[in-house]
Amino acid sequence: MELHEIRKKVKKELDKDRYEHTKGVMYTAGCLAMANEYPVERAMLAGLLHDCAKCIPNDEKIQICEKHDVLITPAERENPCLLHAKAGAVLAEEKYGVRDPEILHSIKVHTTGEPNMNTLDKIVFIADYIEPKRDKAPHLEFIRRIAFEDLNYCTAEILYDTLHYLSGKKGSIDPSTEIAYEFYQQYEKEQPWKH
Repeated sequence: MELHEIRKKVKKELDKDRYEHTKGVMYTAGCLAMANEYPVERAMLAGLLHDCAKCIPNDEKIQICEKHDVLITPAERENPCLLHAKAGAVLAEEKYGVRDPEILHSIKVHTTGEPNMNTLDKIVFIADYIEPKRDKAPHLEFIRRIAFEDLNYCTAEILYDTLHYLSGKKGSIDPSTEIAYEFYQQYEKEQPWKH
């Protein structure tokens, strides 16, 4: 299936705001791919499908994951909204015919991150955070700037800000995010210019 065909299908599945966000992530992923000499079309497809399971009911997200033997963590059971990434990877393959394991993996980890992500993982993770419609995150201007200079450092900063934000909210923090930050912290330490 071509990108434009998948885009039409995705538009029907998402509400208006989520689709606008999705387009932003798709184009931002394309830009980050160009800046990092990564295949643009693959990055755009991953960006387009990153939230393909976002608008389905939480109990359905759980069912999709259980049916496909996808591990559900205690944090995800407590907050099934987090499962949209894992369920999205399943839907990208089943519903949209994506067979590229790198694209599927980037969808699966785009919310929490994980240690030692590949280039596409980082592109989608970052694009989701910095796309033009985003306006609430702290240090967004700084993060947008370093996104095009250093994917690892940018990933570390996003994970730091995410954990800092979540620690001030009720509910549990997904341990995957903490584990990812432990890994990416090293890239912060290497930077002479901190914000």
